[in-house]
Amino acid sequence: MATIVDQVTTRNVLGAAQGASGMAIVGGSVAVSRALVHAPLFAAQGIRYTIAAALLFAVGRRRVRRPRGREWAWLAAVALSGLVLFNIAVVRGVQHASPAAIGVAVALVPMALAVVGAMLEGRRPRQRVLAAAMVVTAGSCLVEGFGHASVEGALWAALVLCCEAGFTLLALPVLPGQGSWGVSLHATWMGAAAYVVLALSFEGAGAFESLTAPQWGAVLFLAVMVTAVAFVLWYTAVSSLGPDRAGLLTGVVPASAALLGVATGAAWPAMLAWVGIAVVGGGLTFGL
Repeated sequence: MATIVDQVTTRNVLGAAQGASGMAIVGGSVAVSRALVHAPLFAAQGIRYTIAAALLFAVGRRRVRRPRGREWAWLAAVALSGLVLFNIAVVRGVQHASPAAIGVAVALVPMALAVVGAMLEGRRPRQRVLAAAMVVTAGSCLVEGFGHASVEGALWAALVLCCEAGFTLLALPVLPGQGSWGVSLHATWMGAAAYVVLALSFEGAGAFESLTAPQWGAVLFLAVMVTAVAFVLWYTAVSSLGPDRAGLLTGVVPASAALLGVATGAAWPAMLAWVGIAVVGGGLTFGL
């Protein structure tokens, strides 16, 4: 019995560490992504996901198998939700709402995963995890600020929330069979294909040649670290912890973005942001 408990504890600790690491990398991407503000969106993302898919295939092809039956539909839904619609919703959302308002939408993800994730697993939400999700969400909102949004901005923010949650929830039916490497690879190449089609349709073939050196640097970082590495870490954490407890780790993103932003020249976080980081830490400790 003690051995089994030790194995479960090790699995949970390792899963939490992997998920937190993945979310810290995603948080660090906020500063890097500033270099792509004026880049063609579809072309840049198409290049990003193509490079990431090639890397995932090169490193993990022996761990991946071809999707079967309904797995195709679930994996396509993951790619459409978390890779394509999410980025479009963020870009369109900040045109009608402040970045903080979009950040608040993402901060609600722990709540969504705590409730919907439990329902998809056929059980009631765990009260401890739900309470921790509320704390993490509150802390994330303090870090992000609350911002403002028009009605259209609020709708885009809601879509951001649904897409971010869908990136995890839609993968649950295929994670046991495909594993973290399979889900990451297949969702990534599907996302790459979608972005290439969008780029050729709306930006033209020349968009792929218009990226500057700093933009290429940002694309490479996003491809290698934020996609190939962070995706595998995240889905491994979801497999180990379940979607509800893993969802708490998304609170690492705003905290990581605030702290790493300082290293790249951003303003030092305000006192309220430090309070929020502490609240997120408390929620993670309580929930995990």
